[in-house]
Amino acid sequence: MSDNVMEKAAKAAGMISFLFLISRILGFIRENLSGRLFNRFETDSFIAAFIIPDTMYYLLVGGALSAAFIPIFTEYLTKGEEEEGWKVASTFINITVMLLGIFTVLGMTFAKGVALWEAPHFEAEKMLLLVKLTRIMFPAVCFTALAGLMGGVLNSHKHFLAPALGPVFYNIAIIFGAFWLGPIYGITGMAIGVVVGAIMNFLIQMVFVRKVGGHRFRFGYIDLKNPGFHRMLILMVPALIGLSATHINVWITNVMASSLPEGSITALRFANRLILLPIGIFASSIAMAFFPMLSGLVAEQKMDTFKDTLSLSLRSIFFLMLPAAVGLIVLGEPIVRILFEGQKFTAQDTALTTYALIFYSLALFAHAAIIMLPRAFYALQDTVTPVLASVVSVSISILLNWIFLRYTSLGVGGFALSFSIMGLINMLLLMEILRRKINGIRGNVIMKSFLKTLTASLVMGVAVLITAKISGVLSNRLGLSSHGEAAIIVVAGITVGVAAFFITAWFLKMDELTMSIRLIKGKLLKR
Repeated sequence: MSDNVMEKAAKAAGMISFLFLISRILGFIRENLSGRLFNRFETDSFIAAFIIPDTMYYLLVGGALSAAFIPIFTEYLTKGEEEEGWKVASTFINITVMLLGIFTVLGMTFAKGVALWEAPHFEAEKMLLLVKLTRIMFPAVCFTALAGLMGGVLNSHKHFLAPALGPVFYNIAIIFGAFWLGPIYGITGMAIGVVVGAIMNFLIQMVFVRKVGGHRFRFGYIDLKNPGFHRMLILMVPALIGLSATHINVWITNVMASSLPEGSITALRFANRLILLPIGIFASSIAMAFFPMLSGLVAEQKMDTFKDTLSLSLRSIFFLMLPAAVGLIVLGEPIVRILFEGQKFTAQDTALTTYALIFYSLALFAHAAIIMLPRAFYALQDTVTPVLASVVSVSISILLNWIFLRYTSLGVGGFALSFSIMGLINMLLLMEILRRKINGIRGNVIMKSFLKTLTASLVMGVAVLITAKISGVLSNRLGLSSHGEAAIIVVAGITVGVAAFFITAWFLKMDELTMSIRLIKGKLLKR
């Protein structure tokens, strides 16, 4: 694989990672405020009401855009047929806007019925709050999805700044709603922030789309006979079915968790957000940067380079996600304590969230890989295979949820363990099918890198565990507060852990070390 391609990917991913890091930090400030300022009665309802906006966003961004819009639109751009590409884009976007408008009106009108599907086991008072929050936040569905569509246009032009910048302002608006409106309107203030943030995200994408040729977009233009639009639909439908299966799992998990003690839904949400931190900062940025390249390589029929590029993306993801998983398992409790504990978020809430986090972290690397793997199929304009893999893994997860809930005392740990098993099965299925489809994915290279990374991660884990024990003893002798002790443990653990991991990786002569350093440094930002 050429250094030029590697350099481009590292630069793009580095810039995206930096903005994703800012967004994730703001996201944790948002979660921190919700946990501290509001009780579990309110946060459980808020999180349940978030299911629909989240589902619509991932269906469009992860399904319609990744599977259909970006590959087809990128193909037009690669062939120099930009005018025709914008006709297809105009049709797709205008139809989507119309359907989203109808969906939003129906959601707000029948919010009570929607709420019954979100958390049927809530008591009456909690259900009333859920209905209210669902109705308020439903317009966010439309604007968040539209922002995703605009981001798809920008990604096709290899412009990554705005799609990564929009979520930053989205989180700022929610923080504003929690901190300033929360004391006046309660959790409703935070819901208002969600809507305002979604609108801001959309407007930011619109400004940048104008700069990459958005003037070619035709408002109201719909050509249902356009062959490019037909190809988008053919690619999109299976992807939407596959992602629907994934979010059916999220929905069923929420339904089942609503029967557990109060605070369980919040614990699952916060623990899940913690594992999404490294995925969002690194895996998503790697996937976003590599995906247009993979689509372009397929269009140019450079399959050897396609395999090398895909292999590099997966090895880079594993190189960053395995140590992140080990770190979260070892340092989970002090991390949760620092991020969330205080005011209305008690030590009991911390223990419950940490318990779920351990099970979620077991297959963090797999869930990071399945951010990238479906995009490889989408670049090949195959959207059926990811659907089949998703349906199989989700079906197993739903069955495991039921088994763990009915026959074990795992509680939220059972749901988190089921999520990890689902990710592992999904990843293995996709890798095996892709290997057969394109006659190899450089599997030996990937496995060799994985084992080296796992070795370095375990060395790191031992070093972090020893450091945490020593830090805890010193903190007790110094008489530090609970949060002070946690801070010392986390800072010392991360410092020693990062050093141990990279030294071990260097000793093992891992090629991924170079790519990851470029990614973390974000050379584009430096320039």
